[in-house]
Amino acid sequence: MNIKKITLFSMLGLCLVGCDSRIDAVNQEMANIRNQPPLPIEPAPDFTAVETFNYAAHQLKSPFLPSSLAAELKIMAGKRVYPNFNRQQQPLENYALETLNMKGSLRNQAGGIIALIQTPDGQIERVQRGNYMGLNQGRIVNITPTQIDLIEVIPDGRDGYVERPRSLILIGPAP
Repeated sequence: MNIKKITLFSMLGLCLVGCDSRIDAVNQEMANIRNQPPLPIEPAPDFTAVETFNYAAHQLKSPFLPSSLAAELKIMAGKRVYPNFNRQQQPLENYALETLNMKGSLRNQAGGIIALIQTPDGQIERVQRGNYMGLNQGRIVNITPTQIDLIEVIPDGRDGYVERPRSLILIGPAP
């Protein structure tokens, strides 16, 4: 048992001797670095003014558009569609088209069809051909007993608008 204790204390002593603090060496190295003279900072490079270029070939073909897209834009230039922001907004234009439900249809005395639309808050509104609904100025172009067809005017991503057909379908039996 004595040999085990001696061996244990010997190993413990060796470990403690090996764990010498090296803070003195680090402090000495930091003092050496602080005593060195500072290095000079390089001056900033001189910038020369770049001459501006005015592009004057607006009538020529754009080098940034593929020829097929350029031809399509020329065709579309004559068919520009714009939403009518001056007309009176109708009540169903305050709701997204996806939140409106067709609940049924009625035939009026003139033979036209009137559709019944339910809003998200439970109100039932009557619409007929020519009315507007949805957030994208959807104009109703046709009403059947089971479906409403409309044309929306949406941005095309090129500073213009395009017309997009949409439909609202009667789902389930009429109330």
